[in-house]
Amino acid sequence: MRGVGLALAALLAIVPGGNASAADDGWTVSTRSPEVVVYERARKGSALQEFKAVGVFDAPPEAVKRVIDDVAEYPHFMPYVLEARVISHDGANSVSYQRISPPVVSDLDYTVHVTCETRPGPGGTCFCNRWEASNELGPPEKKGIKRVKVTEGSWLLEPEDEGRKTRATYMIFSDSGGSLPNFLKNTASRTAIPKLFKAIEKQAQLPKYRKP
Repeated sequence: MRGVGLALAALLAIVPGGNASAADDGWTVSTRSPEVVVYERARKGSALQEFKAVGVFDAPPEAVKRVIDDVAEYPHFMPYVLEARVISHDGANSVSYQRISPPVVSDLDYTVHVTCETRPGPGGTCFCNRWEASNELGPPEKKGIKRVKVTEGSWLLEPEDEGRKTRATYMIFSDSGGSLPNFLKNTASRTAIPKLFKAIEKQAQLPKYRKP
């Protein structure tokens, strides 16, 4: 993204999606819908799960990439996002700040460093965004807002149907800390990820993201 799709409690390296790799790498299906399959697995050293989601967007990879990179628009379409802005952008690297307001818990915020890659794939050009927490590059902590210290994730966008559609693989691990039980944090991720996919699907239909 230049920014991030951190629309849950906050956000690993890319792993090719699909049922075979999911089984081989310890992933199990968490939720399934026509739009997206969400997998989860235990995170070593943590009581929290890490998540992977795989779905197909009815839009070209370039359009989906523009949506994910449009950080300033996140408050208008990303679930729970109240504030989002790019702090710096330099080629394939960017730094962005986000504040979110998920259900049940207090507002959360974080700054992330994002690295973007473009590489060839069997069906055409693929895009990969990876991010990790870099709060030292953003604004100081604010009273009443919980600072997320651990968040990392990625998007992999691969062309399907001769580039008319996008196979998206989303990875996320985050720990917002605080007193909320871990099982509720895990439940929040299972709920938020499908909402995230629906929001991006809808946004990618807008003409401004379909420009040549």
